[in-house]
Amino acid sequence: MSKNFAEIAHDVIAGVGLLQKGEPESMKAFGALSTAATASNAIDTKMKELMALAIGIAVHCDGCVAYHTKMAHQHRASREEVAETAALAVYMGGGPAAVYGADALRAYDQFAGTKP
Repeated sequence: MSKNFAEIAHDVIAGVGLLQKGEPESMKAFGALSTAATASNAIDTKMKELMALAIGIAVHCDGCVAYHTKMAHQHRASREEVAETAALAVYMGGGPAAVYGADALRAYDQFAGTKP
């Protein structure tokens, strides 16, 4: 099964835009929460994106895996860091998380333009 993670990440952003139009007040609050939660304070942004990726893997969310892998890559996470993040998510999420952990590595390779 092959997934286009750039397309999935784009669809996530487009979907949030649809919600913004349909429920602007709620999404404004969500945007403020997102900005505050991802701000680089005691934990840098790259680490926060890796944490969000681990959660996305553990809860089996394709859009989360695509978007947060893209953001982790943009914040200079290495493939090894994504792999270690996926391993931790599998530890916490069990066998089904392994499928999404592998997807995180496939997504990283697509965003980095590399092959394993």
